[in-house]
Formats: sequence, C-alpha cells, structure tokens
Amino acid sequence: MTPPTVRSPTAHDAGKPGGASTRAWTMRLLVLGIVLSALNLRPAITSLGALLEEVRVGLGMSGSVAGLLTSVPPLCFAVFGVMAPRLARRFGAGAVVCAGMAAIATGLLVRPYAGGTAGFLAGSALALMGIAVSNVLMPVIVKHWFPDRVGSMTGLYSMALALGTALAAAVTVPLTDTLGGSWQTGLALWAGLAVAAVLPWLPFARGRATPPGAGEETAEATQARGPASPPAEHARVETPPLRMARSRTAWALAVFFGLQATAAYITMGWMAQIFRDAGVPAGTAGLLLAVTMVMGVPLAFVIPRLATRLPHQGPIVLALGACGLAGYAGLYLAPAAGAWAWALLLGVANCAFPLALTMVGMRARTGPGVARLSAFAQSTGYLISIPGPLLVGVLYQHSGGWGLPIALMSALMIPQMAVGFLAGRDRTVEDEAAR
Repeated sequence: MTPPTVRSPTAHDAGKPGGASTRAWTMRLLVLGIVLSALNLRPAITSLGALLEEVRVGLGMSGSVAGLLTSVPPLCFAVFGVMAPRLARRFGAGAVVCAGMAAIATGLLVRPYAGGTAGFLAGSALALMGIAVSNVLMPVIVKHWFPDRVGSMTGLYSMALALGTALAAAVTVPLTDTLGGSWQTGLALWAGLAVAAVLPWLPFARGRATPPGAGEETAEATQARGPASPPAEHARVETPPLRMARSRTAWALAVFFGLQATAAYITMGWMAQIFRDAGVPAGTAGLLLAVTMVMGVPLAFVIPRLATRLPHQGPIVLALGACGLAGYAGLYLAPAAGAWAWALLLGVANCAFPLALTMVGMRARTGPGVARLSAFAQSTGYLISIPGPLLVGVLYQHSGGWGLPIALMSALMIPQMAVGFLAGRDRTVEDEAAR
C-alpha cells in the first residue's frame, strides 16, 4: 500500500528567500544524524563481545553471569523501547533521539569505571536505554521524512549500523593494546563516537515535533515550526484503532524480530569466544566477529531495496535462514579450520535485521501505524530474545563445550524462518484492523 503523502515545504516555500536551500540543508543534516546514530547502535555491545574474557576476569564474573550480561541488551530494548512512541509524541522524535545519543555517550564513559559488576550493568543499561529508543524511532523517522524512499533510507541506516557494529568488533582489541592494554580504556573510547552523534540532532531537539497525521499546516506555520520536526501530512488519515496484539502480521513480525535478535546477540556476545576456545588468537577472533558484522554493510543496503520490490519477502527470509544453518553446522564441525567461511555465512544470516526493519515500514500504511508496529514488534521481539544469550552461557558453563549451545542456535533458526515467511506476506496492520 502507498503511504500517505508528506507535504514538502519546498513546494510552498520555493519562492521565499532561502526556503529551498533551508529545506535542502535540513534534509542533509537529518541524513547525517540518521547515519551517525546508526553507527552508535551496536558498538556498546560488540566492543564488549571482543573483550568479554577480559571483562569477566576483571570483574570476577562466572560464565552464567557473563551470559546474563549478554542478555541485558534485549532486556533494555524491550523495557525502554516501548516508551519511545509516547516520548516522541510529547517531546518530538528528534529530541528523543538526541537524548538517546547523549545517554549512550554517558553510559559508555561511565560503565568501565563504575566499579564492580553492578556498576558495569548500570552503565550498560543507561547506554542501552539510549539505543532502545533510537532503535524504535528510526523506522518512524524514515517513514515520515522519506515516505517514497523507505527501502533506500532503511538500507543506508542499516548499512551504517552494520558498519558501526563491525568497526567496534574489529578495532576494540587492537586499540586496547595500543592504549596500554586496559579493557576499561578500550570500552570507554566509544563514547566519543556517541558524542559526535548528538550534534546533528540538536536543531531537531529545539521544539516539540508534530506527530505524523497531525493534519495540514500552512507554509507560515511550517516556517515558524522550524527544523525541529518533520512536515505535517496533507490531511488527517482516519483509520480504525490499531490493536497490535490482535494482528497476526504484527505477531509474526514480532516473533521474527525476536528470533533474529536472539541469533544476533548470541553471535555478538559469544562468537568471538567460540573461536578463542577453538584455538584462534584473540585478535583474530575479534576480526572474525568483525567480518560477520561487516557483511551487513553491503547487504543491509541491497536487501531492503530488494525487499521493497517484492510482493512477498518470504524467499529472502528462507535464504538468510539457510545461510545461518550452514554457518552453525560449520561452527560445530570445524570451528577453527573453516572460521572465515562460517563468519561470512553468519554475517549473511544476520541481515535478517535490516529485512525486519524494512518489513516494519512495509506492513503499515501510516506514520502512526509504523510507530505502533515498530514499538510492538521491537519491544515484544526483544522480550522474546532475552533468554537466548543467557541460556547459551548456562549451557556453555555446565556442558563444558559449545555443542549444546550451537544446537540451540540451530534449532531456533527453524521457527525464525517460518514466522519470517508469514511476516513477509503482502498486507498491512491497518487492513487487518479494518477487517
């Protein structure tokens, strides 16, 4: 279904001094903010994965507690992500994302030096809170500002997210060694990237954003409102009340999101350790994790564009799942001998994330629909994903090897493929609500 048309200020303001140029610079700043924000949505997690052994020793953690640490991200995403639409309605999406980047910077700077496991968890939770609200609001911002470029903008955002993920995995260990070998310094340095991401959002945080569907406004009102919020729609779109819990498509998308998040956070939290236990040096293990993450850079741009051209995204889901099963089989049979091949295959499988984000934008027709679907799918999905990394840590500690954890990862891929196929059907939550 075609999303509602968003009024372009250029059409009204082109004849006014600076109107078109102001609009152009606003859009460039918005794209820069989206890219920098996406770069910051995973380094808090993958930098920890690269140094997990050092953090465990430094804080005196057991394997089970380390598993709990890898479950903190989805828990925070579920708890705080559901708050994002309400915060955006009150303060504006730009202001919330700006505050989210500030929270990431503060949490990353504080957590290595907070003292003890509890302080480390608290600092991590602050950073993850900022990530959670930004996770939910990015598809909303893309849908509202770029309604005719959902696929390409989601691809750009996902590509930047994958780049930040891979960069943190690849360079955290070498930078830590260069800076004296302190894992505290190696984790804290990523706060600088988050500080840079705050700056582009400051102009968008000056005022309360008009929520999608707020009705048409005049050109004068648009100018008075400034760049703090996106342009309003031509007319209010009347739709039946959206009850996501009654939508089969919303549930399929939420479960798909949860299972792909489970696989992603197990990979980010434990894959480097799997390779290290197989005899791969720590630096090489970090590079292998980076290879897995960097596969998302080109594919995260291609897959959303391909998905928006297909009436059914199910075949893409099945192809990504098959790559994941092959990668898990390799990790079980020959983790060190074929390490680079398994890293590549699991990197392809992890591209279920940008596909899920794209389907969030495609399974709703309106801005409010996307906001509610994004919050429901991500919050519910991250709740579903919480036990996975924790269970892997428990199985690893009590079995003394990686056979059972890898079997669990493989088993979870089957339902992920099934619900992803259902979520890929050509329908919207608004249509389901109308029926």
